[in-house]
Amino acid sequence: MRNLAITTTLILATVLAGPASATATQEASGPVPEVTVERDGDVWQVEYELDRDAAVWAFIRSSLIYGSREPWRPDDWVVTTPGVVLERVGHLDILRTVDGGPVPRRVSLRITPRDHVLEADYGPLVFTDGSTALFTGAFEVFPLESVEAARALPEDLNGSDVGVENARITWRDRDGQVLIYGQRETEAVTEDGTTYALFGPAQMTQTERLVTVVDQALPEWVAASIESFAPAVAAYYAERLGPGQTDRPTIMAAWRGPTPELQSLSGSVLPGLIVMSFEGVGQVEATPESLATTHWFIGHESAHFWLGQTVRYERARDSWITEGGADLMAIRALEALDPAFVSRDDLQGEVDDCSGLAVLPVSEAGRRGEHRAYYACGAVFALAAEAVQRRATGGDWFDFLRPLIDANREDGVLTRQEWLDHLTSISRDPSLASDIELLLDRGTPDPSAVIASLFERTGVAYRLDEGRVGLD
Repeated sequence: MRNLAITTTLILATVLAGPASATATQEASGPVPEVTVERDGDVWQVEYELDRDAAVWAFIRSSLIYGSREPWRPDDWVVTTPGVVLERVGHLDILRTVDGGPVPRRVSLRITPRDHVLEADYGPLVFTDGSTALFTGAFEVFPLESVEAARALPEDLNGSDVGVENARITWRDRDGQVLIYGQRETEAVTEDGTTYALFGPAQMTQTERLVTVVDQALPEWVAASIESFAPAVAAYYAERLGPGQTDRPTIMAAWRGPTPELQSLSGSVLPGLIVMSFEGVGQVEATPESLATTHWFIGHESAHFWLGQTVRYERARDSWITEGGADLMAIRALEALDPAFVSRDDLQGEVDDCSGLAVLPVSEAGRRGEHRAYYACGAVFALAAEAVQRRATGGDWFDFLRPLIDANREDGVLTRQEWLDHLTSISRDPSLASDIELLLDRGTPDPSAVIASLFERTGVAYRLDEGRVGLD
């Protein structure tokens, strides 16, 4: 956005949903894997006590590194138990034995946390003072009967017949306490994979509306923006959409340094927690552009407490609902909170990117590593929905969203069909949903023509200039 090199990985994983995760982690009805993660200076040790015999233990969170599309775990985690290997099979990282027998009940590893930006998943967060936050879900495993069974599983395990029980994980730091759920403990324990464990001296600051753990090297203006804008944008969302998943989030923000010719922001959202990482010379000094970009980033992340946490998508292929929806939420919130903010360039970027990426099916963008399609095309669809709402009631994007969120607060899932049916009920034009489904399921050689037709029928102001859809 804003013609800057911004790499944004915005995760919507919740307790029950997320790319490369199972439909649900089940409450334990018996023994579960026991895991101990311990740091001793620069040495990190992980011990698994597995609860049953299995030929393979697979890691439920097995995402790829953003950009390179390479698995991160085989390089960062080294098995020290003789006869056991960690490798990539199909879409999963797995533990297996060299001789094909059951994996030993006790497996030890040495790990090296690196602050990778992952594709639609949660990577480690490394602070400049050595503090490190690890995602608890990265240590969750489930048993399989064979390597072939692992290879046969799809990339998105949502909806697949895979039962995953939460591991019981103990966290220790020989140099001090571990921060989890806002509390520092000498020996902390988690039994779900939905948060971060913070090792090291990074300090926590608490206010009535926000808890922050900010890298000491993070530019002061960025830290100040987080502390001031996050509560303001959350209050705006609550006013427009009702309660979100939390009214007092924790934000962890790390600094990767002033890399030349770069302004990079990456982040993810978990229940009650936003994790952010900033990098690049473009973040060192506050300018109107960098301030607006940072506010948009905070707005997008905060939006996921409504789209992504209060309600989540049903399948990873449907993340256009939450990603594109959060993009437009952030843009509209900035317009309301900052009179100087001009949204046109950001919205035009969404249209341009969707036009380039929807040649192939948007719903399959994740397997191609083109996650940007979920953001851009989701925002295009949201623009069309907003225009339909405006024609019908004079309302805006939040007025379109609120009935969908309220109707699904109990089950917590906003499906693609519910979103499209809501669009049709307001517009009384089923062809709008049909065109969106064309881009989602099949793609088209000329996405601009389909987008222009959507905008024409819904009332989004646009013009065609040599085949490019330009917003007026």
